[in-house]
Amino acid sequence: MKFLFIGTVALITATAPTPAIAQSPPFPQSSPQIASAISTQGANEAAIATLINSVATLADNGDFEALESLYANEIQIDYTSLFGGEVQTFTPEGLMTAWASVLPGFDQTHHAISNIQIQIDGDRATATADFTAVHYLNRDYWEVSGQYLYQFVRQPDRWVVEAMTLQLSDEVGDRTLLEQAAAQATENPASYLQRQQTEQAVRDFLTSLETKDMDAFANVWAENAIQDMPYAPEGFPRRVEGRDNLIQHYAEWPQISGAANFTDELVFYPMEDPTMVFAEWQGRVEIIPTGRIYEQRYGGVFQVVDSQIVLFREYFNPIVFVEAFGLEAGDASGNP
Repeated sequence: MKFLFIGTVALITATAPTPAIAQSPPFPQSSPQIASAISTQGANEAAIATLINSVATLADNGDFEALESLYANEIQIDYTSLFGGEVQTFTPEGLMTAWASVLPGFDQTHHAISNIQIQIDGDRATATADFTAVHYLNRDYWEVSGQYLYQFVRQPDRWVVEAMTLQLSDEVGDRTLLEQAAAQATENPASYLQRQQTEQAVRDFLTSLETKDMDAFANVWAENAIQDMPYAPEGFPRRVEGRDNLIQHYAEWPQISGAANFTDELVFYPMEDPTMVFAEWQGRVEIIPTGRIYEQRYGGVFQVVDSQIVLFREYFNPIVFVEAFGLEAGDASGNP
């Protein structure tokens, strides 16, 4: 549980009236070059201050997808002053998973920040900010305050956070609310976590076809699952209903397929409903009975509930399918 808590406290930065940002004193008279440099410095400081405040705003709103984009590919998080232990290294997705596994379990969170001080050195920057963060649950609260130390790196289009260190000065309230919030978040997962589950079920399905692991294949389907294939060729089923029928539909796959790849070019397009996703992927499979290579560009709408697929609407080119599986003579066996 400490892993989740460490991630959660990363959010102890947040909205408040925009603080004054330390800047160089104005020059009474300046050349265009100096004026441009001052303007650029001010714009970068404003961008970093906005970034610090956005972390809290997006977290309080539960927008972990947008929040994820504010971080570098690898982030160091140091909350040893609050929890002990070691400095943690996260990917953006890993950090968001930790936060989304706890924060939505609170009734409300409020993060206040002040006294931002920023230093910029080329494409890197550091900052400090005072903070107070209050977490409310069941008419109780947990509050921590202190100072944060940030490290930033400039990417081509924006600044991102690459390190955060918490220096604790005070803690009041009930720290055990973190455990209660984590339990609440598990029972009612945030949309960010639901989207992760949805995408993972699709990966598991395609990976099971690559590895010919039919036990894993069976486990990914809900009992009442449906696969629709609106562009299936004549003589080939356009709908298969129920897990048992799907298992039977794919039963010959390990025998008829050789080396297969479905995941190297897998791309997800999230939908408003976190249990649904549109996916695109490129398939390349050796078809053993015909000796042909089946190359297909797929699209699919998936719905996943409790980590199991309940709907898979598959779109593919039937002409390519017929040629690869040798169905010109009307043999409608084979998959996918």
